[in-house]
Amino acid sequence: MISEDLLRILACPACKAKVELVRETWLVCTNDECRRKYPIRDSIPIMLIEEGDKYIDVNVEDLGTP
Repeated sequence: MISEDLLRILACPACKAKVELVRETWLVCTNDECRRKYPIRDSIPIMLIEEGDKYIDVNVEDLGTP
């Protein structure tokens, strides 16, 4: 689980916009033009641009378990 304190300071590494927590397993960039989604695996956010690139075209509703 990601703490509220950590969530407040996390930002998308690609565009620097805030991210929001989705289903406790994804961090989704709030910038509509960026659209990157970062998985959380074993309680560790994988905040690599290359990882977020994999999910640009996946709708938030379609995100499964990372």
